[in-house]
Parts: sequence; structure tokens; C-alpha cells
Amino acid sequence: MQDLRFYPFTHSPVQCLFNPSSRDFVVKEIPLYEPSGNGEHLLIYVRKKGLSTFEMLELFSQILGIKVRDIGYAGLKDKAATTYQYISIPRHLESRLNLISPILQEHNIKILSLHAHNNKLKIGHLKGNEFFMRLKKLLPHNTTKLESTLELIAQSGFPNYFGDQRFGKEGDNFQSGKAIIQNSLKIKNKKMSNFLISSYQSHLFNAWLKMRLQLSKILHSFSPQEALHALLHKDFQALHSPHYTLNLIKTLQKQKQHFVLLQGDVMCHYPYGKNFICEDELLESQRFILKNTAPTGALCGLKLTQAQHLAKEIESHFLDSTIKANGTRRYAWVWAEQIKGKYIAQKAQYELQFYLPKGSYATIFLESVLGQQNL
Repeated sequence: MQDLRFYPFTHSPVQCLFNPSSRDFVVKEIPLYEPSGNGEHLLIYVRKKGLSTFEMLELFSQILGIKVRDIGYAGLKDKAATTYQYISIPRHLESRLNLISPILQEHNIKILSLHAHNNKLKIGHLKGNEFFMRLKKLLPHNTTKLESTLELIAQSGFPNYFGDQRFGKEGDNFQSGKAIIQNSLKIKNKKMSNFLISSYQSHLFNAWLKMRLQLSKILHSFSPQEALHALLHKDFQALHSPHYTLNLIKTLQKQKQHFVLLQGDVMCHYPYGKNFICEDELLESQRFILKNTAPTGALCGLKLTQAQHLAKEIESHFLDSTIKANGTRRYAWVWAEQIKGKYIAQKAQYELQFYLPKGSYATIFLESVLGQQNL
């Protein structure tokens, strides 16, 4: 199983219950662009319940008589939820869709709209997702704590961990991905093979993010001398560096945000933009607090933009040069937007709505808000 993630927040847990289901968990994709109305592809907006994205793609593949690789999709959506998302198929198959609608409905899939488009849908071709979560067994005093914490995290943001969904029911998908790149495991299904490799990349990212947040916690919690001693302790070997000095520690401690920036961090304009190297931590921390930029972590692989200086020394512990998939950067810190909540006292339930940028997990946001690492 995955190690428990580390969160920098110190608030006491909010007691409530969240069980993902098609009634209590809803996800809606927000497209990156509107369909063009012309072209050789067909964008299909679907609603599904009780199916993973891969299971849905396999079903479309079987009943349309095409390869799974011919179907485009922008992101993976939860199985234990009602999800609204886009897929694309070759446009010449449009006439078959009316025939297969009854079969789709038997599997809790409904086609909501169809539009012609120039391009096949690809991973990441979405702006973000809107979420609805129904929290249960929430008593009034915990509601006050919940709403106060929602306000705080709306301002401060939260760590952008990959959620447990990324790692499978047993939490060990990343081990299969590692075995694939080490040539000790072969998976014929290319999409599944790529997914398992990305799970390993995600595991390394989570481990790096956990370590960076532990570094930030040390800097915020101790005196300069105590922090320097802690950073040289065997428990934090990945944080060791010959470059630590009391002056450097004091400079880093001037930053107020939960995630402390280091020289050489790969930053990115937020919510989207170009990567650049952090050269002045204090200056960049001000832009970070204002949500203008955010630090990124590595999804290691080929063509990866590398961190520099002290940030590179830490990141190097979480890179695997044997990964031949393309590498990229992922925001280490994100913000939820459009947060709305409604408490239904007679049912002791709370209906929570919010928006997250693409790739961010609603369950991670909820863990941050509730102060619970096992939902």
C-alpha cells in the first residue's frame, strides 16, 4: 500500500464520513476548448456510473469494432462516482451510435451530446474538473470547523498529491510499472502498460512531495540551529546537503507559505504557463503566495526540465533514469476555486462543490480539508 501522505496543516480532524458512490460523488470535466464543428473526429460527451474510464473505453471498443487506441480521452475518471467526460472516435462511426445506445445504457453509460472536431482528444486536453461530494454524519460543531478550514485552504492551497485511485485497489500499481521499465514484466495492452509506468512516475512524485513538505515543516517548526541539526539526521537523508548553513536556514525561514521554495526549483506560472528556474526564493515566494506561480515536481522520464542547485540535490533522490517515457513537470501545489457548501442539519450532511485544475484529486483536497489521511 502507499505510505500515508504528509500534510503541513496542523488543524484537528473534522469528523464526518465520505463514501464515494454514484449518488454522493460527481465529477464533470471542463473542456479546454469548444469543438470546432468540423473535422474527421467526433467528440462525445458521456455520463457514466460504476465504470472506470478504461472499462468504458473497452466497452466502446468492443461494440464499435475498433481498437481502444482509436478512442481519445482527456483524463481518467473515478469508478465509484457519476462522471461526465469527453471521448473522441473517428467521425465515420457516427451512424453506429444510435444502434449502440441501448447497450451503453445497460452499462450505465449515456451519450449526452455529439460534435464534430478536427483533432483526436488527448490526455490533458481539459481545463479542469468540477466536483460534488456529499459528506455524511457531520455534526454542527464540526460543520463550523469544516467551513473555517475551507476558507483557509481556499487561500493557502494544498499539496497536489496523486490520489489512491492512481495506484489501484491494493496500492501497488507502481510496482508493476517499475517492473515494466526494468523489463521483468511485459504487458501487451499498451494503454495499460503506459498507465502502470505513469503510476510509478506518480509514486516517485508523491515521495518527493512528501519529503519537500517535511523539509518545509522542519523549517517552520524549529530554530535555525535545531532545523540544521534535524536536516542532518538520518531520517531525512534525502534532504542532506553540504550547502546548508545557518544563514541559508534563516533565509528560508523568512518564507511564510506551507511549501518552502528552494533555489533551483522549477516554477510555473499558475494556473498554466511556462516553466522557469527559481533564482530568488524570497521574491518568488511572494508571487507564490499571490497564486501567480507555483512550484513543480518531476514526473521523471525523457526530455524532463531538471531542477537546479539545492532543489536538484533533493529531487535527484526521486528520479529514475531508466524510465523511457517522456517526463514532464506537475504542480506541487494547487488551489481549489468556486467552493460552495450547504449543510443539511436534519440529515447531518454537507454538500460540497468546488473546482480543481486538471490532474488534481478531489480526495486529496478533502483529506487536506478534513485533516484525515484515511477517508
